[in-house]
Amino acid sequence: MRADAFLAAAEALPEGSLRDLVPAGGIVVVAPHPDDESLGCGGLIAEACLRRIPVRLVVVSDGIGSHPNSRTHPPERLRRLREAETLAAAGCLGLGPEHVAFLRLPDRFVPRSGPEAEAAARAIADAARACGAGALFVTWEHDPHCDHAASAALARRARNLLGDVSLHAYPVWGWTLPPETEIDGEPRGVRLVVSRHLRAKAAAIAAHRSQTTDLIDDDPAGFRLEPAMLARFARDHEIFLDVAE
Repeated sequence: MRADAFLAAAEALPEGSLRDLVPAGGIVVVAPHPDDESLGCGGLIAEACLRRIPVRLVVVSDGIGSHPNSRTHPPERLRRLREAETLAAAGCLGLGPEHVAFLRLPDRFVPRSGPEAEAAARAIADAARACGAGALFVTWEHDPHCDHAASAALARRARNLLGDVSLHAYPVWGWTLPPETEIDGEPRGVRLVVSRHLRAKAAAIAAHRSQTTDLIDDDPAGFRLEPAMLARFARDHEIFLDVAE
């Protein structure tokens, strides 16, 4: 199926509630980078927190690849900044810092296999056990970013370690796929309506100031989320695709 047709069909998935996605137990959101959680799952996290459903957030990479040439924000300072932004964003959604874990794998080089990958999968599984998770949420394996695909692989491994836990994917960069890209199968999943959380989600995204403003202005090659991308995640629903075993 072409990507444009697949994504159009994903936009037409039936609406469902959080408990349609996760009938019982808590949830774990796996974010490849600091900010992916707010973009793809901000409404989900806010809804879970509102319903007092246990949530854990696991941020996989250290996020230092966004501004590799900045002199004012060398790697260690940038890592600290991005983690602080993530904690602020989580707070906007109702999630406390004690429920956020940073694995600090190398941005742009998150491994899909090997000892570091196995340790990361175990950490995700541990987070799931800590909140009695019924589901894991991770970026879509077809997102055209190596860290997003690697994080999807880590979440699959964590599910295998856990057993009876469902896995759901949220597209982030997948929305930018060339339309002719071939995707296997047809989308199955749920459109979660997050209208009542749009203000909180917008605040969470804005908390990632290094990614949404000129806060770091000394790296011409530095990353910044474009207005069109931000508009994509300001909609009143979030897409969650079922990931088959």
